[in-house]
Amino acid sequence: MSVIRAVPIGTGHYLPERIVENVEFEAKVDTTDEWIRSRSGIERRHFAAEGELTSDLAIAAANNALKNAGITADQIDAIVLATSTPDQTFPSTATKVQAALGMRHGFAFDVQAVCAGFAYALVTANSLIVSGQAKRIMVIGAETFSRIMDWTDRTTSVLFGDGAGALILEAQDGTGANTDRGILACDLHSDGTYNDLLYVDGGVSSTQTTGVLRMQGQEVFKHAVSKLAACGEAVMEKAGLTSDDINWVVPHQANLRIIKRTAQKLGLPMERIVVTVQDHGNTSAASIPLALSVACQKGTIKQGELLLTEAIGGGLAWGAVVLRW
Repeated sequence: MSVIRAVPIGTGHYLPERIVENVEFEAKVDTTDEWIRSRSGIERRHFAAEGELTSDLAIAAANNALKNAGITADQIDAIVLATSTPDQTFPSTATKVQAALGMRHGFAFDVQAVCAGFAYALVTANSLIVSGQAKRIMVIGAETFSRIMDWTDRTTSVLFGDGAGALILEAQDGTGANTDRGILACDLHSDGTYNDLLYVDGGVSSTQTTGVLRMQGQEVFKHAVSKLAACGEAVMEKAGLTSDDINWVVPHQANLRIIKRTAQKLGLPMERIVVTVQDHGNTSAASIPLALSVACQKGTIKQGELLLTEAIGGGLAWGAVVLRW
């Protein structure tokens, strides 16, 4: 049976120039480099420069992805951009990227599912391709979380960073078997009863302010491990695969302890986990495409290999995707 698959053809990423080592926080809050490393695995992160917007990061990542794919912006039909830190309340940051790329056709829009944003954007793009709405889609995750941090809170301010990653998907014919290249299965969830575990205490209709990030870290940790493991198992089952078939897991880069515990639950060795959290911190919706692009740039991920990618964020919202590179 012939089917349409959404196949990856290019990746790209961008990180702001400013690198912030853990020691910089020692003068701001009651913390140490050792404390941050031991609890999160994070050693450094990047912060956007004054006046550098989420769209600027996304545009740079998009251009790098186009170059990597060997195509131009006029060959892209749509942009789906995941972010929780948009340039403006409206219009979408995706339309600013569209304009900057010189793309005067097609369509562009944002998706907001916080740290699970890229998984949601990936599933959305897959649906658009499979349904025939678009042939090539740029999926972007871009964030400037340094703009929504409470710098007096040592439990959250040390965890996040800024960055952007992009992935280009193309419609290609497949057989319908899990030997096809492209996205093979998806699994999305949310549960709004957990709103107070991870949120920003501001908003247009509530406070008319941006607000800052609030998190109950221990509770988020517990939910992250159990829910990521469960949806990882579910999406592999949908694809007719087991953990033995997976070449690489590209998880949301939130916390090294979460990554290790989830891998353990899935029965996967750390040697098969792509880890970049030490260099980028938690870049929310940007973390998975950033990690994908870095791994591809290094030659770690090769065509034909099976990837499992998964993420959880505020909402709570979580999801997983299995694809063959």
